[in-house]
Amino acid sequence: MDRITTTFLKLVILLIGASILVLCILWLPWEAKRVAEMNPEYAYLKYPVLIGLYFTAVPFFLALYESLKLLLYVEKNIAFSDLAVTSLKHIKYSANTITIVYLFGFFLLISQKALHPGIALIGFVIIFTSLIISFFSAVLQALFKNALDMKSENDLTI
Repeated sequence: MDRITTTFLKLVILLIGASILVLCILWLPWEAKRVAEMNPEYAYLKYPVLIGLYFTAVPFFLALYESLKLLLYVEKNIAFSDLAVTSLKHIKYSANTITIVYLFGFFLLISQKALHPGIALIGFVIIFTSLIISFFSAVLQALFKNALDMKSENDLTI
């Protein structure tokens, strides 16, 4: 892969990470306070929801870090290696973690009769996106592992 392409992808990943970090630090606490003031009957959910959102930020940033490592492996022409397979596995686990936390949050909000349709829509988009990333990572992981095994067999026969 062209070095310009991988550099562009790295910049995009860094930009996404910086944007989400700024949102987590600046916007999210302000929005939680505003929503709690607008809906005092649900103010007790402010901190559990914030904790859940911050908890999902950890696997998100881990997946971004693993994506950067994967791009580095591509640049070094070691994309079909155990390192790349491990990075894809970590991305898959991160996406699964985000999916599980959001599903748990949905059940929590449903049990409290506090699931607003707008929140549900955003949550479904995040769950759907995380599932797609998880499945795509699993497919790539299997493909890379298969290519690695074939490469290993070829190295032994030659």
